Amino acid sequence: MLVLSVIQGPDSGKKFELPSNEPQLIGRSSEALPITDNTVSRRHAELTPDDGLWWIRDLQSQNGTYVNGVRIVERTKLNPGDQIRVGSSVFVFGHVQTDDASVVRVMGPTELAADVEHRMPSNEDSMILAEPEPRAAAVDHLRVIYRLTTLTTQVANKSELLRQVLELVFSEFKPERGVIMVCGTDAEQTLTPAVVKYRAAPKDDEDRQIKVSRTILSAAIRQGEGILSSNAMNDPRFASGDSVQQYNIRSAICSPIRFRDQTFGAIYIDSSIANYTFTREQLALMNAIGQHTGLALANAEHTRRQLQAERLAAMGETVAGLSHSIKNILQGLRGGADVVEMGLKRDDLKIARGGWDILKRNLDRIVSLTLNMLAFSRQRQVEPELTRLGPLVEECAQLLESRCEDKNIALLVDADPEMPPIPIDPNLIHQALMNLMGNAIEAVDKDKGVVTVRVMFHESTPNRPTPYAEIAVMDNGPGIAKQKLAWIFEPFNTTKGLRGTGLGLAVTKRIIQEHRGRIVVETAEGRGSNFRVLLPADVDNAFDPSATAENKLTAADLMEGL
Repeated sequence: MLVLSVIQGPDSGKKFELPSNEPQLIGRSSEALPITDNTVSRRHAELTPDDGLWWIRDLQSQNGTYVNGVRIVERTKLNPGDQIRVGSSVFVFGHVQTDDASVVRVMGPTELAADVEHRMPSNEDSMILAEPEPRAAAVDHLRVIYRLTTLTTQVANKSELLRQVLELVFSEFKPERGVIMVCGTDAEQTLTPAVVKYRAAPKDDEDRQIKVSRTILSAAIRQGEGILSSNAMNDPRFASGDSVQQYNIRSAICSPIRFRDQTFGAIYIDSSIANYTFTREQLALMNAIGQHTGLALANAEHTRRQLQAERLAAMGETVAGLSHSIKNILQGLRGGADVVEMGLKRDDLKIARGGWDILKRNLDRIVSLTLNMLAFSRQRQVEPELTRLGPLVEECAQLLESRCEDKNIALLVDADPEMPPIPIDPNLIHQALMNLMGNAIEAVDKDKGVVTVRVMFHESTPNRPTPYAEIAVMDNGPGIAKQKLAWIFEPFNTTKGLRGTGLGLAVTKRIIQEHRGRIVVETAEGRGSNFRVLLPADVDNAFDPSATAENKLTAADLMEGL
């Protein structure tokens, strides 16, 4: 069975089996392979079986299909190991990797004897091949190390790195079978096979078994030594003169994958003596490969821990930033509830109504905070549909009407009734507008504040070929101080003091950017503020998240000078 393995992108680690007689579609449509990469077109590329071979063709996708780094323009044959890139995802086309524990058997000394011909310590000196070698062999070994260094710096996925390391080992050592064993996280460091490879397909279940001497593995893992072994003459099964070939007795190399004092596993390869006998020079090269692979895994582990530490720090910052806001809201809810309770005990409806106003105000705040937290914590895929901005703004104004009445301020909506619909996600834009309009209402003074929301449509011109819509939220409040403008869109920074959470504008900016638009602030102290939202309105080319800068200029590019 052939598989398509995702090694890069949102679905990294997934594997898709490819039935031998069914074409497969790569894309975001319902009949395609189930991937979540929103930079892939709905019908991006098609894989087709044909007489035992597989072919791929691009379906006129926005950002193209690449095989081994080359963009394809016609139907292309796939070979095992080929890499396919669509959007931000990279797939590997190949056979099912037999990596279950049943394939590899670790044999004790009574089951499989191993004559260790040579031991070689694996340490940092292995990385520079300190063994004296003929010039041609040294040049050849340096070529291998160069390929390995390039590989370890380009591949970030651990499974894919180990797979490609074993591919490199097979191309250089020409073994019959090979396996990379990795140490478990338990106290005993249980070894499990991560990657298994055969030069030729196994004939039967017995041929599939890779029998590895426990002595060899112990020397590689626990003592940090590379082992060169040939067990043909010392195996007790040959006492009666049985054929070496019949039992597939091997010449084997086993080298640890380690860096400094940390051992990650071991690389094991073997071959029939009649066909191939490994040498000490090859053992030195394998030790070097194990050291370089260990360095790459150590770097990956360090990066993972650093990212984890940064995530924990970000979580701490988030909790600290939200705790004050949540505490203030809870205090408001408790205060309102106390007033309502007092009114009910005194049978005074006027007092109870006053407490309800406090409760409702704080309930609105916690609803807004929750929606912003959800939007900020996970990026939602934009689902555009043709929407009229005028009714959307009017709906937001109606929801904010009670807040305006409480402050006795005016909220005016000036929307062009002839404005055509534009491709947006109405739910996301609704949330962004509620944040902007709510901020404006809070910014103006009681009894004399005015908030104006103006919606305009700008036709395309020779200098600006893409039409766009503009939503301007203006207020006559105190304005924003110049020193605060640099961070108003940063999370957990607020100009409202205890009344703000610092998430509203950060979420709004993200939503606008996800629509390929821009948000511009025009303000001066004592003269109010004007938040201008600029959204692309090219109806003929509806918003497609798979579009790239290579194929289409964005509205943000076209409005750079505004």
